Amino acid sequence: MERRLREPMLPLSIFASRQFSAVNVVTLCVYAAFGGFFFLSVLDLQVVVGYSALAAGTALLPTTTLMLLLSARSGELGKRIGPRIPLTVGPLLCAAGMLLMTRAGVGAVYWRDILPALLVLGLGMVVVVAPLTATVLASVDVARAGLASGVNNAAARAAGLVAVAALPLLAGMGPEAYRSADAFSSTFRRAMPICAGVLLLGAILAWRTVRSDVLEQAGVEVGAGPERVGAEVPAEGAEGVARAAGPPCRPECAYHCGVSAPPLDPGERRPRP
Repeated sequence: MERRLREPMLPLSIFASRQFSAVNVVTLCVYAAFGGFFFLSVLDLQVVVGYSALAAGTALLPTTTLMLLLSARSGELGKRIGPRIPLTVGPLLCAAGMLLMTRAGVGAVYWRDILPALLVLGLGMVVVVAPLTATVLASVDVARAGLASGVNNAAARAAGLVAVAALPLLAGMGPEAYRSADAFSSTFRRAMPICAGVLLLGAILAWRTVRSDVLEQAGVEVGAGPERVGAEVPAEGAEGVARAAGPPCRPECAYHCGVSAPPLDPGERRPRP
């Protein structure tokens, strides 16, 4: 139906960009693992370790704190060295953090058994989230930046929902697991390697499909086109166009640090008359 509409809500031609499609597959892998991890970790801290619901949620704050403090710098790093390395290293760090989280068993001590895992996971999230969003937006024309951001955000949320539904089944969680610390701990220790494996798949896909120069090209392409600011094309060429159009879009997750989906970007910003 979308193919036949004159102005479709989701133009399927956007997926003609191999880079855009590849990065969205990486997004599916990354956020499926995140969704499964945070869902089961909160339950593990309550059922197995013995935390209250409030304490379990508070215990996971180091990941959000690291993203809040360091995500903007991660965006700058991705711009300097290209997104390929961050999108490969980030998921691997997250996978290591999830495997370390299997130490959160009966009698676990927070600073010794839980905090190190969350710090490693948080660093991995810092490395991957901002460059992932920037790469998605850089892989399409600036006029479709908002659409690309919405597709990527929807893919991330869908991946998390599927993971929450499927991971307990894949890990062999029975209906009585929530009532037994030993049973839930065994399930959790089977689930974390599954999440780590999905992240490893995402890292491999990123290494093989993401170009290192995609953000460099976007530096000019994002601002290209005088219609963005109502100006004429300067005589200096591409550099003049970029200056006239203003600074390029740089989604760095400086203010939005959610772990359930990438930050949304509204796309093209036009000046007020």
